[in-house]
Amino acid sequence: MPEPFDALRRPSERVAPDPDFAAELRDDLRRLILNGADMTTTSPAPATSQLRSLTPYLAVSDARAALDFYVEVFGAVRRGEPILMDDGRVGHAELAIGDAVLMLAEEYPEIGHTAPHSGGASVRVEVPDPDSAVERALERGATLIRPVTDSPYGRGGSFRDPFGQRWLVAQAPSPAAGPRPARHGEAMYFTFQVPDATAAKSFYGAVLGWQFTPGSVPDAWGFSGPGLEGGLWGGDRQTGWKLMYAVDDLEAALVRVQENGGQAGEVERHPYGITADCVDNQGIEFWLWEKPRS
Repeated sequence: MPEPFDALRRPSERVAPDPDFAAELRDDLRRLILNGADMTTTSPAPATSQLRSLTPYLAVSDARAALDFYVEVFGAVRRGEPILMDDGRVGHAELAIGDAVLMLAEEYPEIGHTAPHSGGASVRVEVPDPDSAVERALERGATLIRPVTDSPYGRGGSFRDPFGQRWLVAQAPSPAAGPRPARHGEAMYFTFQVPDATAAKSFYGAVLGWQFTPGSVPDAWGFSGPGLEGGLWGGDRQTGWKLMYAVDDLEAALVRVQENGGQAGEVERHPYGITADCVDNQGIEFWLWEKPRS
């Protein structure tokens, strides 16, 4: 009579799992991840991200690490799961960055698909804060090519990531400095002020599909969604929406704020114009913005 554990001594063989079990397991894992993870990395790709007439397709030395790097540095959002080949290499993966799609795969020298470890083309990417993006990249092993500086065509810098790709990082246009002229009194931008930014990102990422990118101050995040763009800011401050309104003459508008029982803040100068924090006659906070004078 054979021993009961003879089967354990036999060489293991791979078998295909039951399709229903595999589907149920994938759904359970997806639910657990989405319910407990930071939505900056697991939220659905925004509806505005789509394939364009020209789409970058990168060859990288380590696709899994590269996906994490681009999520952390650029605020990218994963589009589905990577396709794995029989040898374990990533054969195809996609990320949403802003309104565009980035594709990538592991190096495949046998078909000429290799990373440009020296020279090669550059990919330009727009981010809300190029200084912070380049700093995060360098902290994660990138090599600086050109420091972030101001130039006639905007603020930006460049680096080579740890996987061989060269990036030109540029300042994304401010919503307040869009191509359409702003009209006096028009709401141009808004910040959603919340007690807990992490909880808000998880909630609105899951419910509305908002995509988040790190801001330039602690616990602040830029976000975008279909027809929507603004900022999320966590902390102990007035909760709710804080709007930015365009004015033709900021100094004159601040005088009117005070004359009508409001509070006018200090004027601040930015590349996209001059602003001031204000409070209306019922204690509600808002900003005023005047576009740069040509």
